[in-house]
Amino acid sequence: MARKDTKEAHSILEETIGMLVVAASLFYVVTLFTHNPSDPSLNSYTTDSKEVSNLGGIVGAYISDLSLQLFGSASFIIPLITTVIGISLLLKKKINIKQARKLTGLVMLLISTAILFSLFKLSGLSFLKSGGFVGDLVATTLSQYINYAGAYLFATVGIALSFMLSTGISIVHVTRGSLKALLSLTKKSLRAVKDILSKYIERHKRLRETRQQIKQEAVKKKSSPTIIVEPKKAEGKKNTPKETQEDFPFMDLEAKEGMPLPPTSLLDAVEKSEQGIDKESILMNSRILEKKLRDFGVDGEIKEVHPGPVITMYEFVPAPGVKVNKIVNLTDDLTMALSAISIRIVAPIPGKAVVGIEIPNKTRETVHFKEILCSEEFSKSKSLLTLALGEDIAGQTLVADLAKMPHLLVAGATGAGKSVSVNSMICSILYKATPEDVRLIMVDPKMLEFSIYDGIPHLLLPVVTDPKKAALALRWGVSEMERRYKLLAETGVKNITSFNQLVEKNPVFTRINEDGEEEEVTLEKLPYIVIVIDELADLMMVASKEVEESITRLAQMARASGIHLILATQRPSVDVITGIIKANFPARISFQVSSKIDSRTVLDTNGAESLLGSGDMLFMSGGASKLIRVHGAFISEAETHRIVKFLKKVGGQPEYDETILKPKQEENGGVEGDEEYDEKYDEAVAIVSDAGTASISMIQRRMRIGYNRAARMIERMEEEGVVGPSDGTSKGREVLISSL
Repeated sequence: MARKDTKEAHSILEETIGMLVVAASLFYVVTLFTHNPSDPSLNSYTTDSKEVSNLGGIVGAYISDLSLQLFGSASFIIPLITTVIGISLLLKKKINIKQARKLTGLVMLLISTAILFSLFKLSGLSFLKSGGFVGDLVATTLSQYINYAGAYLFATVGIALSFMLSTGISIVHVTRGSLKALLSLTKKSLRAVKDILSKYIERHKRLRETRQQIKQEAVKKKSSPTIIVEPKKAEGKKNTPKETQEDFPFMDLEAKEGMPLPPTSLLDAVEKSEQGIDKESILMNSRILEKKLRDFGVDGEIKEVHPGPVITMYEFVPAPGVKVNKIVNLTDDLTMALSAISIRIVAPIPGKAVVGIEIPNKTRETVHFKEILCSEEFSKSKSLLTLALGEDIAGQTLVADLAKMPHLLVAGATGAGKSVSVNSMICSILYKATPEDVRLIMVDPKMLEFSIYDGIPHLLLPVVTDPKKAALALRWGVSEMERRYKLLAETGVKNITSFNQLVEKNPVFTRINEDGEEEEVTLEKLPYIVIVIDELADLMMVASKEVEESITRLAQMARASGIHLILATQRPSVDVITGIIKANFPARISFQVSSKIDSRTVLDTNGAESLLGSGDMLFMSGGASKLIRVHGAFISEAETHRIVKFLKKVGGQPEYDETILKPKQEENGGVEGDEEYDEKYDEAVAIVSDAGTASISMIQRRMRIGYNRAARMIERMEEEGVVGPSDGTSKGREVLISSL
C-alpha cells in the first residue's frame, strides 16, 4: 500500500515537472521573439522595469540575452529541446536509449546550426546573427585546421546526423524514397504525354476521315449547292503587248476637242489567269460550313455559291426559327474551322432571304486598272468624273460617277490599299477628261503620294504640301463656288452641265449691267474642279476649324457648281471624321481597319475590320445604304509615271492660278505681291480711275475681254480698296482712288 502511494506521488511529480518545463519553453520562445538589444543584459544593468520592452520582463531580457550570446540565432532550437523533455515527462515516458538518442540529436542540431551561422558570418554571407560564443569558438577553430570548406562539410554532416538521431529516419532510406518518387513521377508524366499524343493522332485521323467522307458525300449528294459563275460583260478595245508608251499610233479614248487623252497602251498588258474554278474545294467548303453550323445548333443548307477573283460568296438558307444574330456570332468559329484568314458574314443579303458567308480564295487574283479602263462600263460612261473602282465579289466591273456622289470619303489603315485606289481614281479622271473639262487641286501633306502628278496640265496649282496653304485652297474653293452660283443665277440655269451646254450653243449672253443697260457678254465654259486630299488628319491637326468649315460648305453646296471632294485618311477617328463631315459625305469607301469602332466611324456598321487588305474595300454609294464589297483596281507606279509623262508631253506647261493661295487681305490691308496680278490689271485700274466709276461691263467693253476675267478684276479692285462694294443696284461702283 505504501509502495502504491509512493508510485502515485512520483507520477504526479513527473507531470508537474513536465507542465512546468513546457510552460518554461513557451516563456523562453516569447523572450527570444521579443528580445531588444536596448533591454538590460549581462553587459548592462537597470533598475527601471518600465524601460524593459521584452515581454518576459527583466528575467526574460537576461535569459534571451544569455541564449543569444551563447548560441546566436540557433537559440530558437533550445525551446524545442525543452519542449520535447516536458512532453516526455507529461506522457510518463521513461528515459531510454531512444529518448536519449532524440535528445542527443537535438543538442547536436543546436551546436551544428550555431557553427553554420558563425561560418556564414565569417564568410561574409551572414543574413542572420552569428552562432554566438559557442558557434564562433568552434567555427574559428575548425576553419583554422580544415579551412572553410571542411568546416562547412563538418557542420552539414552534423545537421544530417542530428536529423537521423532525432527522427530515427535513415538518410539512405530518404534518398531511396526520393529517387523512387521522382522515377514514379517521370513515368506518370511520360504516360500522360503518350495519352495526349494518342488523342491528338486519333483526333487528326477522325478529322481526315470526316473530310474524306464529306468529300465523298459532296460528290454523291444530289442536292449540292449551285455554283453560279457570272460571265463578264464584253470588254472594250485592248492593246497588244507590242504597243509601248513612247509610240502613240491611236487613242483609245478621244476627247471631243483639244488635247488628246492618254492611250491604254501606256498601261501594262494584262495576263489573264488560266486557273479555273475549283469546284471540289467549293463543295467541300460548303459541307464543312453546313456541318460546323449544325454543330452549333444552326440548321440550314447552302443553296448557291458565287466564286469571285478574291473571295467566294456562299449563300446559306437557315432553317425556320434560326436567328440571324446567332449566325453572325459564329464568325470566329467558322474562320477556325475553314482555316481562313478572315470571314465576313452578311446577314442577311439585301433583297434575299439568305445569309452570305464570304470566304477568301486560296489563290487571289489581281484586278488590274487596265481591265477596268477597257471595260464596257467605263468606256460607255458619259460622265467626265467616272471613277474606276475595281470588281465586285462576282468579278463584275464596278465604276462610279463622282458627279452623282457628289463627294467621296476614303478611309483605311496603312498598307490596306488606300493610296493605290486614290491613284486609280485620279488616273480614271485623266483618261476621261482634258484640262478644259476638269481641273484638279491636290493636297498631299505627307509629300509622298501626289508629287508624281506635279506638272500635269490638269492642275490648278502645284501639289499643295503645306497644311496652311491647303486651308487657303479650300477657302478659295468656297469663293469659287459662290462665284459660280452667281453666274448660274444670272444665266438662269441650275447646274454646271446646263451652263456648259448653254455656252456651247451660244457663248454670247445678254444681261443687264450695273448701269441698267443691256449688254452682251461672252461666257466661257466652266471646268469641273476636283479637290483631292490625301491625309485629312494632318490638315485637321493644323487648322481644324478652317478646314472643317470649308469642307462642310463645299460638301453641302458645291454639287451644282461642279466642285467635288475626295478626302482620304488613314486615321478614321471621330476627331478626324467629324459628325458634320460624315453627314455630308454619303458616299464612303472603307479599306481594312484595325477595329470595329473604326469601321462604325466610317460606315456606321461593322465589317471593314474583316477585310483582307491589299485593295479589298467596302463601298457605300450615295444613293443606297447597301454596302458593296469591291476589290480595288491596281495601278503600278511605273504606269502612273507613263501617264504623267504623256500628259506633260501633249499638254505643255500647266497654267497655274497662283491667286488661289493668296489670302483675301493681309493684316496691313495690302496684298502679297505684284507677281500675282493679271497682266492687264494695271490697265483696268487706269481705266476705272479715269472714268470715275467701275463696272464689269465697262471693263469688258473697254478692254475687249471675257466676262469672267473682267469680274475677277473688279473683285480684285474691291479687295485692294480701289473701288467700293456693289450697292445691289444697276449703278456703277464708287472709285476710291484719284485719277492716275
